[in-house]
Amino acid sequence: MAQELSQRVVFGETLVELASQDSRVVCLDGDLATSTRTDMLFKAHPDRFFMMGIAEQNMFGVAAGMASVGLIPFVSTFACFTAKRALDQIRIVIAQPGLNVKFIGAYSGILTGKTGKTHQSVEDLTVFRAMPNVVSIAPIDGVEVRQAMHAMVEYDGPVYLRLTRDPMPVIMGDSYQFQIGKAVTLREGKDITLIGTGEQTQRCLDAANLLAADGISAFVLHVPTLKPLDVEAIVNAAAATGLVVTAEDHSILGGLGGAVAEVLGEEYPVPMKRIGLRDTFGESASNAPLLEKYGLTARHVAAAAKTLLEKRST
Repeated sequence: MAQELSQRVVFGETLVELASQDSRVVCLDGDLATSTRTDMLFKAHPDRFFMMGIAEQNMFGVAAGMASVGLIPFVSTFACFTAKRALDQIRIVIAQPGLNVKFIGAYSGILTGKTGKTHQSVEDLTVFRAMPNVVSIAPIDGVEVRQAMHAMVEYDGPVYLRLTRDPMPVIMGDSYQFQIGKAVTLREGKDITLIGTGEQTQRCLDAANLLAADGISAFVLHVPTLKPLDVEAIVNAAAATGLVVTAEDHSILGGLGGAVAEVLGEEYPVPMKRIGLRDTFGESASNAPLLEKYGLTARHVAAAAKTLLEKRST
């Protein structure tokens, strides 16, 4: 069985690592430390941890002030609060001046531990893709989370990091080197291209295995950075097969599917299908029923690929 890691646990561990290496790294948390695992930093470096309470707008304002005097604040809360409740503060005091604040969207997507639609964020990538100056990252696994966080500290400017809650298989090897703005080819193929982001890329890999069992060769591209987008990699992946399926645990409106459609519409038009939430909110349930109801399973990705292939053959 493949090793599994939780992105939020790796986030906490890496935050401690970064703070130990760089005295500028601090963390602000919105009363969710045991959920987001910033409690690890509190235990290791209590003087670098700031519990701001349930006051997200104020928390981001404080982070902006810290960044203005040379600190590197990581602001941690759930994605639903980062992308909505604190949005005006992020836009005005962080994004517009381009301050060096790293903000986290924990518990993203619909797999949020049965918290339901109030706590499920399926619009966050759309929001931050459209906001000038903000880099937006959605890692596939714990290895990529750690690599991305190191890259975030090296990058001078606002960065949004989208994290998921539950343990998932490790895909990236020890030699992997994340780069902001670079997509990664995980599997070569000639019949259909599957493009994923975040943990949904893992389901693209599973879908590729399902397709292979039927004699279909799938190209799998992982897009961990939604902005800046790797246009060249997306065009090359589309050109490899002439058909594209995108997959994300997010709305298809403005997320990965929208981004890929924009690129291909301008650069290399090909038939495509988008897998994701279709203009709807989620609900409270265990992970498997949610993935099934909203069409996010590997089987749904594979079915979309077969539909495109059937249309091309007629």
